[in-house]
Amino acid sequence: MKKDDIQRYNANERSNHWAVAILFILAGLSGLALFHPALFWLSNLFGGGPWTRILHPFLGVAMYVLFLGLMVRFWRSNYFSGNDRKWLGSLNKVLRNEEEGVPPIGKYNPGQKLLFWVLVVTMLVLLLSGVVIWREYFSHLFGIELIRLSALLHASAAFVLVMAIIVHVYAAIWIKGSFGAMMSGRVSRLWAKKHHQLWYDEVTKQERK
Repeated sequence: MKKDDIQRYNANERSNHWAVAILFILAGLSGLALFHPALFWLSNLFGGGPWTRILHPFLGVAMYVLFLGLMVRFWRSNYFSGNDRKWLGSLNKVLRNEEEGVPPIGKYNPGQKLLFWVLVVTMLVLLLSGVVIWREYFSHLFGIELIRLSALLHASAAFVLVMAIIVHVYAAIWIKGSFGAMMSGRVSRLWAKKHHQLWYDEVTKQERK
């Protein structure tokens, strides 16, 4: 990174992101261990079946609480704007890494914005359904039909979340510089202008003031 690189994420945002990522991995592995007998061997990572069952909901709640920090920080930047539909209409060019005819976008592209809102919805569904099926503390407060429905919703939301994170990781690796931005917090001016020109224009305008 060069001295004149642009800051994309500060230290608090990066630490918040990586804390959520670590908790996602732990909650995901413990959830898979409880989901199917063929995956129960994963419970060895958490000290066995009983500890896995105890830790999983607490890991999930911690993940949601820290994710709220990301949501509060980034929700304004993830509103859809005028160029977003045009960008989606040019998605074939984006995938071919063609720049001509692709409209400029802000800090996040429409794909990233869709991912953000998918995370918001799935995290909320996981939290609410998880409370209903949390046998130690809450499940006795609900009827069996609601518990069964919540178990189905929990598994479905978890599947969607895992798929969304896989896409997120792939995109971060595919677009060179994205992963580094979440590690160092900074991106080159060339990268910013190429991938997020409206955001680049906004940052440079503030620098001139």
